[in-house]
Amino acid sequence: MELLDNIDINILRELQSNCRASYRDIANKLGLSIGTVHNRIKRMKEIGIIKGFSVIVDAEKIGYELTAVILMQVDGGHIIEVEKIIASTKPVIAVYDITGDFDIIVIAKFRNREELNTFIKDVLKIPHVRRTVTSIALNIVKERIIVNV
Repeated sequence: MELLDNIDINILRELQSNCRASYRDIANKLGLSIGTVHNRIKRMKEIGIIKGFSVIVDAEKIGYELTAVILMQVDGGHIIEVEKIIASTKPVIAVYDITGDFDIIVIAKFRNREELNTFIKDVLKIPHVRRTVTSIALNIVKERIIVNV
């Protein structure tokens, strides 16, 4: 059995376009019953396709002026442990395992250079973190994580 069919995909597209849309609105737009929409969304939540519903905030407008992309080298056997520590910190919005010369990419938002400076120094105190390289985004061209289904 396929994980998603066209009905699920269309429901996901509607939710991505407006996560506040009611089941009734989605049902009317897609020509489905409200019960079908409800059951499909419930199933997708239960199996982890839908992880939650969110509001997209303009970080700069609420005071987060800096976006940092931080590459990290970590002792191999401790990558997951370090990722969990990093992911639990407030400024971090994304943590990725990567291939290549570095092990982890962290994307984080900061109000100013001082916050970034403190964060980097704290990261370097974490056991098994060997090295970081930080870049600051000059312009944000696109920042909205949506999987095109």
